[in-house]
Amino acid sequence: ASVALVGTSLAMQEVYRRIAIAASTEIPVLITGESGTGKELVASAIHAHGLRRDKPMHRIALPALGESLIESELFGHARGAFTGAFESREGIFSVSSQGTLMLDEVGELPLLQQVKLLRVLESGEYSPLGTTQTRKSTARILAATNADLPALVQAGKFREDLYFRLA
Repeated sequence: ASVALVGTSLAMQEVYRRIAIAASTEIPVLITGESGTGKELVASAIHAHGLRRDKPMHRIALPALGESLIESELFGHARGAFTGAFESREGIFSVSSQGTLMLDEVGELPLLQQVKLLRVLESGEYSPLGTTQTRKSTARILAATNADLPALVQAGKFREDLYFRLA
């Protein structure tokens, strides 16, 4: 059973208006708000009303991966890229290439992976871990965070250019 956004207040009407605007585009969207405010519901609504609604939507909770797995999970890896990589594996950017990808808690992404995410947002290109091979992804990016990204930018913990691309 899916959960829908509900409410008729002026604030919710503004949320619905912004969802409609975001759904009509292909540009990345940054969804902000405190924990429990429905960021994932907003992302689902953008996808459901968007141009890629007939394609899959994938979600990845970045903090749950741990810093050592983030790059492999996002971009995939080649066989032998690291201890335990007994076979090549596609990353979420490959799996989501034609659909929508929600990056949950993007504010917790380490700086090294922020650089690589920025490259994907700018050019659609990435390289699986352990290769120099460039691949393309056309995934629609929806990023969510409860962090104060402008404050993280000021503190040097989040790239300003990535924030600009997402917001």
